[in-house]
Amino acid sequence: MAAKVLAEQGAAPRLLYVVSEDWYFLSHRLPMARAARNAGFEVHVATRVIDGAAAIRSEGFTLHPIPFTRGTLSPLAAWKTIAALRSLHRAIAPAICHHVALQACVLGSTAAIGMRPAQVNALTGFGYAFTGSDVRARLLRFVLGAMLRFLFVRHGNVVLVQNPDDYVSLQKMGIPAGHIVVIHGSGVDTEKLQPLPEPAGPPAVAFVGRLLEDKGVRALVEAHRLLRQRGIRVRLLLAGTQDPANPASIADEEITAWRQEPGLELLGHVNPIETVWARAHIAALPSHREGLPKSLLEAAACARPMVATDVPGCREIVLPGLTGLLVPVDDPIALAEAIATLAASPQLRNEYGAAARRLAVERFSAAAIGEQTAELYARLLHPPS
Repeated sequence: MAAKVLAEQGAAPRLLYVVSEDWYFLSHRLPMARAARNAGFEVHVATRVIDGAAAIRSEGFTLHPIPFTRGTLSPLAAWKTIAALRSLHRAIAPAICHHVALQACVLGSTAAIGMRPAQVNALTGFGYAFTGSDVRARLLRFVLGAMLRFLFVRHGNVVLVQNPDDYVSLQKMGIPAGHIVVIHGSGVDTEKLQPLPEPAGPPAVAFVGRLLEDKGVRALVEAHRLLRQRGIRVRLLLAGTQDPANPASIADEEITAWRQEPGLELLGHVNPIETVWARAHIAALPSHREGLPKSLLEAAACARPMVATDVPGCREIVLPGLTGLLVPVDDPIALAEAIATLAASPQLRNEYGAAARRLAVERFSAAAIGEQTAELYARLLHPPS
């Protein structure tokens, strides 16, 4: 539909993605950008360039290096980013800006003041500022709430969230419903990721994600210890790295201690991701809150049963008794019980895995999510009268 609309008007409106780091654009927004390109948009990407320049340009997108700095509240660093983005606005005059994640949304929306592009502010899960309980997190939450209302509640702006819980949370923060759109995630490539046979050997549980406290990694390690103490031979694979820019990052000393745990293997960053699921029988994500976790979508596409916490984002994918099991947050005992249930039953794993694959294909495929996003762009260009 979006492609038809743009083709009929014979134009190539400019779409600018603003993302803090190039790898995140490639891993989480590439299907959307491809759909927009195929719908007739001229796609530009503004990001901090690490090692993804060639991959971005190979898609036919125009790349603009921007000095994003994560993990700092420095006004000078923020001003440099805003100034670079304002200069870019003057140079290319985008019709639509798609800001991805909280930092890019705040800085990108600030830079766009007075520039008048339509804006999509994609909040990809409410991270530390919204889930943390310390003084710093509470202060950030108060300041950000006022800032988001000022920046986002403007004509032609929408806030894009990935699950119904975040939709409700934004309304409670004072964002009107008419400015909020729900699109379920960034999509998963269900053509590339195919159902995988279970590996041989004792059941293995895999976690994919950053090694952060609010991803529930500590609870998962403790659950693994409990299972081993009960004589249940379950292996634990942790695929991911620390994030020093995030206050919730697990410390080096704790990671070093984990390396000595029997039956636990730290894999670091893994690419391609299907090599993790080829080694695992069960996917686990005991996170405190998510937007719509790509790691679970990828596990589902590979037909893996899942164990996750009963929180926003996770419960969109892990449907109890259908695709997996849900447990309370920070409850290693419940987490261990859920893992033990799946570890003991190949039949249950097969049933849940098959249902997870169907869910990924029917609701969360990259093609479907990309088309929904391209249609949103078309509506912003030509709002209904």
